[in-house]
Amino acid sequence: MPQQIKAPKQVPSFEYELFEGDPDLLRTVVATPTQTAPWIDPSSLKLKHRIGRGPFGDIWLATHHQSGFDFQEYHEVAVKMLHPLKQEHMQKFIDKFEKLFLKCRELPGVCWLHGVSVVNGKISIAMRFYEGSVGDQMAQSKGGKLSLPDVLRYGSQLAKGLIQLHSIGLLVLNMKPSNFLISDHDQLVLGDFGIPYLLLGIPFSDSDMALRLGTPNYMAPEQWDPEVRGPLSLETDVWGFGCSVVEMLTGVQPWFGKSSEEIYHSVVVRKEKPHVPSGLPPAVEHVINGCFEYDLRNRPLVSDLLLVFESSQNAIHGDGGWVGLGSRPIKEKSVGNGYTTWYLSKDHLQVGDTVRSRSPLNARRPHTVDVREGTIVGLDGDADKNSFALVKVPGMHNALRVQESTLERVTFGFAVGDWVRLKQETNSHSPVGILHAVQRDGAVSVGFLGLETLWVGKAYQLQMAEPYYVGQFVRLKPNVVTPRFEWPRKSGGTWCSGRISEILPNGCLVVEFPGRFVLGNEPNRFLADPNEVESVSFDTCPGIVEKYHHVEDFHWAVRPLAIAFGLFTAMKLTILMGRGISARLKKNRPNSQDSGDRKSGWRRIFRDASSTTK
Repeated sequence: MPQQIKAPKQVPSFEYELFEGDPDLLRTVVATPTQTAPWIDPSSLKLKHRIGRGPFGDIWLATHHQSGFDFQEYHEVAVKMLHPLKQEHMQKFIDKFEKLFLKCRELPGVCWLHGVSVVNGKISIAMRFYEGSVGDQMAQSKGGKLSLPDVLRYGSQLAKGLIQLHSIGLLVLNMKPSNFLISDHDQLVLGDFGIPYLLLGIPFSDSDMALRLGTPNYMAPEQWDPEVRGPLSLETDVWGFGCSVVEMLTGVQPWFGKSSEEIYHSVVVRKEKPHVPSGLPPAVEHVINGCFEYDLRNRPLVSDLLLVFESSQNAIHGDGGWVGLGSRPIKEKSVGNGYTTWYLSKDHLQVGDTVRSRSPLNARRPHTVDVREGTIVGLDGDADKNSFALVKVPGMHNALRVQESTLERVTFGFAVGDWVRLKQETNSHSPVGILHAVQRDGAVSVGFLGLETLWVGKAYQLQMAEPYYVGQFVRLKPNVVTPRFEWPRKSGGTWCSGRISEILPNGCLVVEFPGRFVLGNEPNRFLADPNEVESVSFDTCPGIVEKYHHVEDFHWAVRPLAIAFGLFTAMKLTILMGRGISARLKKNRPNSQDSGDRKSGWRRIFRDASSTTK
């Protein structure tokens, strides 16, 4: 197997003449260049014994023998040996690793990498061996937890390492105390530099691994099925940061004692969150709670975590107690319309920006807004207080003074949160998604159903799409024969109409069907591709029959009630007619025995009875 892998080319040694003062006394020196390629000859790695096991493979203690013309070196290393992959997938992983190898070596907050090899048919990543980890320190501490000053110090160092790794386009996706290694100078470094991220798009033979990327106890909701519940983003690591800090503070692993399936139902289905201990500095407690927002867009950035943890260190006494954080106010968790302050702080308005009133998150945009579209001509306030912007709106003489949090920036006609469609569609993922970021130079990031990570491109590649909102009724389009997800049908074979109950960050719709009567554990919530559905409302229903069918979509009891009402009405009419006929018979009972008169009397009775019922 190792011989079949295309190893990166190594830079050969070279000779040069060393001048030492006398031009007649030149000395030939052989130079061995600095390692620029990650490939390690498998014969230079000598495995000793296994020291750990993780979700992606085993960790071995080994010796790495490096030699050159003028040196021999032996390094004690830790080798992460991944689970077996197919030949073509191994090459794909190694190619990804090669592109990031030198970039990772420049990051002080990330473990030092020696390189990559294939040992015993498995990809093996060699890195510097560190004597301990944060998890080891917790195991040696009383109660299995760390003091608040240590948590804040390690949390700050962890945030710095995350920012460094994110700067080169990598996500960790496997945050946990045992992966936070401690250097000789008591500095925290990331022991996992993003192996799950490098494995994206590479299938696993284990079906359980195919559904998730990470350690279940620390995984964000979108990690369990990123193509459907994604995208994976910088905020995905923020969830893992929060889980790790909670474990450092309490000594208890999040969701301890639960199986992977139970954790999935707690985090993804029931939307439960790890318990954050009380008694923390308010800013710390607030930012950790923010890490567990179900919608990743509402979580804080890593820079927010770093700011809070660093500033809080100055408020901690030597005995672990804490004092107030001065005049810096604690931001409220939510400012309404479904947004948190963390969401709103991710974009800073500038003079000259085009803005409009902010739309509610995943809700219908109001028909009347304060600012349809205008230009910022001035800013008033600071970051710690309610800031205001002066907005010049066309057609108005004076600029409006509007709170910044109620405004959203519009660039090239797009604002964050807009529904967009790719002009050039592809079969690999849905062409309809939600805009996550739009830069002033036109660079955009979009979440699309079917993509594990954010799609990155330019604004000119997008166009506006029909927006969807929670509470809206939708059904599959008539031309959809085989939908991406299962969708229920009516008794006549037509597609059911359902109501959107949730919108995921990539535009995937969660639809409920209140018009269906289900028994037991039969599912009544289904996923939908926004490109495959159309809106249903009384305005889109052309006739009275279609409008009545839409009324049935609101609740399964509508049809039984309509049937019962119809039967009741028919019975009532029947009873009334019967009473009328009986009364006429009694009133007009003939005394004559003439049959002709009898017949004419009956005709009058039925005619009068029928007229009374009209």
